[in-house]
Amino acid sequence: MTTPAITPEKPTPDFQPFVPPQEKPPEFTLRAILLGSFFGLIFGAVTVYVGLRAGLTVAASIPIAVLSISILRVLGRASILENNIVQTTGNAGQSIASGVIFTLPALVFLGFDLEYSRILMLALIGGWLGVLFMIPLRRQLIVQEHGVLPYPEGTACADVLIAGEKGGSLAGRVFLGLGLGSLYTLFQNENLFRAWPGQPTYNPDFGPQHILKGASINAEATSEYLGVGYIIGARVAGILFAGGVLSWLVIMPLIYFFGKEINHPIYPGLVPIAQMGPGDLWSTYIKPMGAGAVAASGLITLIKTVPTIWSALTAGLKSMRPGAASTQAAPLRTENDLSMRVVLVGSLLIVALMFVFLEFKPVPGAFVGWPANLAASLLVVVFGFLFVTVSSRIVGIVGSSASPVSGMTIATLMATAAVFLIEGWTAPAFGALAITIGGVVCIAASNSGDTSQDLKTGYIVGSTPRLQQIALMIGVVVSTVVIGFTLNLMNTGLQEFDLAAQPWDLSASHPGVSIQSDTHHLPNQFRVQSADGKTFTTRQKSEFILLNAIGSTELQDGKYLYSPSTHQIEVHWIQGIGSAAAPAPQARLMATVINGILSRKLPWGLVLIGVSIVIAVELLGIRSLPFAVGAYLPIGTTLPIFAGGLVRGLVDFMARRSGHAEEAESEISPGSLFASGLIAAGGIVGLLGVALKAYEATVGKGDILNFPRTFPFTILDNNYVAVLAFAALAYALYHFARKPLLK
Repeated sequence: MTTPAITPEKPTPDFQPFVPPQEKPPEFTLRAILLGSFFGLIFGAVTVYVGLRAGLTVAASIPIAVLSISILRVLGRASILENNIVQTTGNAGQSIASGVIFTLPALVFLGFDLEYSRILMLALIGGWLGVLFMIPLRRQLIVQEHGVLPYPEGTACADVLIAGEKGGSLAGRVFLGLGLGSLYTLFQNENLFRAWPGQPTYNPDFGPQHILKGASINAEATSEYLGVGYIIGARVAGILFAGGVLSWLVIMPLIYFFGKEINHPIYPGLVPIAQMGPGDLWSTYIKPMGAGAVAASGLITLIKTVPTIWSALTAGLKSMRPGAASTQAAPLRTENDLSMRVVLVGSLLIVALMFVFLEFKPVPGAFVGWPANLAASLLVVVFGFLFVTVSSRIVGIVGSSASPVSGMTIATLMATAAVFLIEGWTAPAFGALAITIGGVVCIAASNSGDTSQDLKTGYIVGSTPRLQQIALMIGVVVSTVVIGFTLNLMNTGLQEFDLAAQPWDLSASHPGVSIQSDTHHLPNQFRVQSADGKTFTTRQKSEFILLNAIGSTELQDGKYLYSPSTHQIEVHWIQGIGSAAAPAPQARLMATVINGILSRKLPWGLVLIGVSIVIAVELLGIRSLPFAVGAYLPIGTTLPIFAGGLVRGLVDFMARRSGHAEEAESEISPGSLFASGLIAAGGIVGLLGVALKAYEATVGKGDILNFPRTFPFTILDNNYVAVLAFAALAYALYHFARKPLLK
C-alpha cells in the first residue's frame, strides 16, 4: 500500500479538542484503570500468540475503545475521557508484546531458555523508556505539528471514541466477530476439537519428471489470519502472498529440480536434497534467504527515512532545551504533562536498573565486568532515545504498522555485535547479551510509536496528558506480567519430541554441539512421535543427556536428547517457538544476524540471494518489507492472510460501486470491527488450546477433549471440508462487512 506524500502544513494552534480544557469530566477512575489493565492482559497475550505465528501485529486501540464504550455504558454512564484512559492503558499490552516477540524469542534460537524474570525486566525497562522519552516530545510532535503529522491510528481511535460518545452500535459488530470466530476456532484448532484438518495441504508432483515437486500449497485456515488480511488490505496482503509464492512455488521447486541428483548434502543442509520434503527445503534454504531479504528491506526502509530521522532528532533536542516547554505556572488541563524531572530521574533509574540486572543476573557465560555492563546500560538509553524519537515521528506519517522498527533493531544489533567482535566476545552467550540490549531498544521504539498514537487520540478528544502518561506506565507494568508467561506457554504447549535416531560419539569433538546441564525446562515425562506422526511412545527425562546445537555442521540448530544406553541421539526436541506453528520470523532474523556476525558462519550465498531479490522488488517500485516477510513466512500463513485481503478488496470494490467510497477508506468500518473480533477470537481460543496442550504434556495424558474419530465424524476429516469451512467464515466476514452498522 503506497503511502501518499504528506505536504507539511502549518501547525494548528487554534485547534479545539472535543472536550474543552475548562471542562473536567471523569477521566482517571479506578474502573477505567482496572478495565484497561484487563484489556492489556488480554491483548498482550493475543499479540504474542498472533505475532509469533504470523510475524504481524495489529493495533489494539480501536477494538479496546469499542469494547470499553460498550462495557462502561452497561456499568454506568462513562465520559469519553474515561474510555480514552481504558484504551490508553490497554494498548500498552499490544505495543510491549510487539517489541518483545520481535527480539527476545531469539534467545531460544541461540540455545538459551526463556527465563520469565529476564523477559519481565527487559519488557519493563523498554516499555518505561518508550513512555518517558515521549513526555518531552509530545508538545513538539503532537501539538505543534498537529497539521503535519496525522498519526492515522490515533486519529481513527479518536473518531471511534467520539462516535461512541454521540451514540451508535460499534461493539456489537466486534462481539459478533468474536463469537463466530471462537466457534470456528474451537472446531478448527489442532489443539482443541480439530473436527477437520487445521492446515489443508497439497504438494504438487506431476508426471515422471516430478514437475513442481518440492513446492507446497497449504493454508493454516485460522480466523485470526483471515482478520489480519482484511485489516491490512488487499494490496499489502497480496504483496505478502507474492513473497510466499516466490519461495514456495518457484525457488523451492528449483532447488529440488537442480539438487535431486546430488547424492551428498549441500550446505547448510544436512541430508541430500532428494530426501527433503517441502518443510525441510523451507527451513534449510528459504529461511536464510528470507532472513537476508527481511534484513535488507528493513535497512532500505531505514535509509529511506534518514531525512525524517534527522528532523526528528533535531526537533526532539530543541524541545528539551530550557524554555522550550511552556512557562505557565498553571498550564491548561489539556497541556499538563509530567515534568522533565520525571524524565531525567526515570532515565537515571533505568540506567541503574539495567546495570544491576546485567551485573547480578548476567547471561550465563557472558561475564564482561561492571565497566562493560555500565557502558551497555548507557548504550540502551542512548539508542533508546534515538529510536524513540525516530519511531514517534515516523508513525506520525505512515502509521505504526509501517514503522521500520525491525530495521532500527538490526542497526542496534549490528553495532553491538561489531563491538563484541572487536573485543573477541564471540561465544553464543554474547549473542544473547546483544539480543538483551537490542530487545530493550526494540521494545522502547515499539511502545513509543503506540504511545504517540494514544497521545494523539488524547489530544483530539481533550484528555489530560499527565493522566494518560501515568496510565501508560501502569499499562506497561500490568501487561509485562502476562507477556513472559504467554511466551513460555507457547514454547511449551507447541513443542514436539520427534524420533530422530542417529549414532553419536559423545566423547568425540563436535564443534557447535555442547552438553546442556540445565534441564529444568525439559519435562520429566514426554511423548515421542514417530516419523509419520501416527504413533507415540512415552519416554522419561532421566533416560537422556540434553545436547544443544548452534552452528553445527552435523546437526540442525536445536536441542537433542542423547541416550547413554544406546549411544545415539534418539529424540529431536523441537521447541514451540521456532516451529512451523510459531516461526517467530523477526526474532529468527535477529538471531541469524547476531549468530552470523559473531560466528562468521552465516550462509552468505543464500543471504545475499535474499538481498538481491529485495533490490529487484524495490526497483519495481514495490514496498519490499511485506514482500520479504512473505518470502520468509510459511505459505500456510500468507495464503489465509491473502484470502482476508481478497475479501477486503471485494468489499471496498462493492462500496465504491454503490457510491459509498467513504466506507472503503474508513478505519472503523463494519468489516474492520468484525475482523478485529475474528483476530481476538483466534488469539484467545487459540491460547486456550495451547494451555490445554501444555497441561496434557505436564500430566502425561493424550487428547483430553477426545473429539469422536468414528463414522460419521470421519467425514469431516477431509481437506475439502477444511476449505469449505474457511470459505464460509470468509463469506461471513464479507456479509457483515457489507451490512451497515446500526445508528
